Amino acid sequence: MVENVRLIDRFNSKKSSNGTLYLTATHLIFVDPQGKQETWILHMHVASVEKLALTTSGSPLQIKCKTFLNVTFIIPRERDCHDIYCSLMKLAKPANFEDLYAFQYTATSDIEKQYGWDMYSIENEFCRMGLPNDNWILTNINKDYEICDTYSSKLYVPKCASTPVLVGSSKFRSRGRLPALSYLYSNQAAICRCSQPLSGFSARCVEDEQMLQSILRANPNSPYMYVVDTRPKINAMANKAAGKGYENESNYTNIKFHFLGIENIHVMRSSLTKMLEVCELRNPSETAFLKGLEDCKWLNHIRNVLCTSVFISKAVQDGVSVLVHCSDGWDRTAQTCSIAGILLDPYYRTIQGFQALIEKEWLSFGHKFIDRCGFLEHVEVKETSPIFTQFIDCVWQLSRQFPCAFQFNERFLLTIHDHVYSCQYGTFIGNCEKDRVDLRLSERTYSLWGHLSSNMTDYINPFFKQEYELSHPVLRPNTAACSFQFWRGMYNRFDIGVHPRENIADIISAMKDHTDSMEDHVALLEKRVKSMCKLLGKSDETVQRKLQGMVVSSESLFSISDLTDLAHKFTSGNHLENDGDLSPNEGAINNGVKHSDSESGFEDEGSLMSKSGVDDSPTAPPRSLSMLEDNDNLAVDTLLMELHSIAVDWRQLRNVTQCSCAAPFEHFTKKYHCWKCGNVFCTRCIDRHIPLPGHYSQRPVPVCRPCYKEIKHSPSTPDFRAVIAGLPLLAVPSIEATQ
Repeated sequence: MVENVRLIDRFNSKKSSNGTLYLTATHLIFVDPQGKQETWILHMHVASVEKLALTTSGSPLQIKCKTFLNVTFIIPRERDCHDIYCSLMKLAKPANFEDLYAFQYTATSDIEKQYGWDMYSIENEFCRMGLPNDNWILTNINKDYEICDTYSSKLYVPKCASTPVLVGSSKFRSRGRLPALSYLYSNQAAICRCSQPLSGFSARCVEDEQMLQSILRANPNSPYMYVVDTRPKINAMANKAAGKGYENESNYTNIKFHFLGIENIHVMRSSLTKMLEVCELRNPSETAFLKGLEDCKWLNHIRNVLCTSVFISKAVQDGVSVLVHCSDGWDRTAQTCSIAGILLDPYYRTIQGFQALIEKEWLSFGHKFIDRCGFLEHVEVKETSPIFTQFIDCVWQLSRQFPCAFQFNERFLLTIHDHVYSCQYGTFIGNCEKDRVDLRLSERTYSLWGHLSSNMTDYINPFFKQEYELSHPVLRPNTAACSFQFWRGMYNRFDIGVHPRENIADIISAMKDHTDSMEDHVALLEKRVKSMCKLLGKSDETVQRKLQGMVVSSESLFSISDLTDLAHKFTSGNHLENDGDLSPNEGAINNGVKHSDSESGFEDEGSLMSKSGVDDSPTAPPRSLSMLEDNDNLAVDTLLMELHSIAVDWRQLRNVTQCSCAAPFEHFTKKYHCWKCGNVFCTRCIDRHIPLPGHYSQRPVPVCRPCYKEIKHSPSTPDFRAVIAGLPLLAVPSIEATQ
């Protein structure tokens, strides 16, 4: 712990926060007691630590993070600064796998460690594509990772390819990464992937040539196929000197070769570094910023990846199979095959499908996350590269062009990106499937998919339309240079001044939730009024006219004598009976409550959302909610609880800067409404779900902790006179009366 530390504002050096710096086993934490703010930096997120030149006020320590957070602390004593510097350098890059955060992390929730590890199955994913079939089969030739230790143990290959052909082809491909099926389209055109051939200047392999012919024959609808080399041709030619290179066209018949010019990992690493330097300019002019953005060529690289993916997807849609490779087939190949899958298949644009896509293209086919993300001490800088960051950026670019096509939102992409680097979950630890099996990650660590599934409501895109896939089954993005945008939400995420005051998607989501709550409440109120009319012998027509606003009368709906009669009926043991034979769910549907439109993820049982892992199991309801279990017999205190358990007015998100617990709300921090009181809270303060008495459907909804306790510990039956005094709704049915 170091006291009297200053956190410098990046845009205004005169503006700073004073507080205490804590160094824990997992985080560096800066606490500003005056501003009531905390800055948490996970050790694994630290990209670089630098001690700057000494100043009169202390020793500056600059920390840059892989999440693009950039902070500078002024530490009073140089010795303390040096100690923190040395500690962070060691903690940010552990020496061994077992020192990674995932092996020490314990979830605060009740999620089991195994939850999420079995969400993806390679057999189920390819079964969805109609495999195995007459042309493609599952082979166990790599079951012990003997043929290729960086591939999955289960591969799909052409049925006509014999075992000698598979083995021979693997020996002719770099790192044994033979051609294997990545995706099969409905017209039988396939996307396959592999690594570069070990052709050198003149070498050839008959088995490899037969392997490509087998892929061609597996698609009976096309007389030729494409081999897409994602590298610039000059790079591929340079590899020939190392005994690698590219295929000799004269040896492969009925195959067309294309070089599509995506740069290597070193160029991408340099490009991102230059772009971040532009992002870190204090007060750049518009001209300087745009010039810096153009010179770094980051958006140009994003465009090249997307253009290559468009070429692949268009060829497959036209019925032509494509074999994709780069150098070793785990960087540019993973990017382009993934994006092509998203363009071709609406399933990959859903939350569940996107997770399956990452499992298949990045984890099963062996993207080197340990090396590219620089998790461990022994990883050389030249092996690191923002390949996965580029992929996430490409998906974001697509979501900007097609906002209704993706079930997930921007927060979902940012969360995945951050957790890839956090090593909090075991999902992305290891360079290949074999590494993850050897480390027994599914037994020893938590899965990121389990975490995302338990927080699904945070990641729903309110603009998503399931019917969009019918009109746009295949996406055709605009690849003109002007169509690509700088993603400030990623690279300037922590610079508050550059973001709008409101997140439009969050506002729409809150409006949807509020509408759902009110419709559910109205459904219950209509039923209650009908039950009262039935009990008093009143006609429903008057009630309906009142509810529809067609009749405005100075006389109350129920006279004083009616209320007295109603009181007598209650005290005589009579109760409001269930209105008809409708179940709660049916009643909600008939009264216009459509929960499938809710941002909060409450969907029909057969939908993807209902299988997402959201804990919708009803919490044990308070005594007053037993009406739904006893033919809806209603006591007066329950009626009052129903009326006062729903927030008619929800607080606006715009001016809410911090939670009641003093946790600050950044631009991309999810803000949650309590459905009972309507106030705004952070995720830690609204971690409870419970059915509200005023909702007809009785589905669990998010509430704050005080409201949760209030509902769980409902008061005993009040004096009936107090009940009558508190029933303005019975006298004048209006929205204001429920407030």
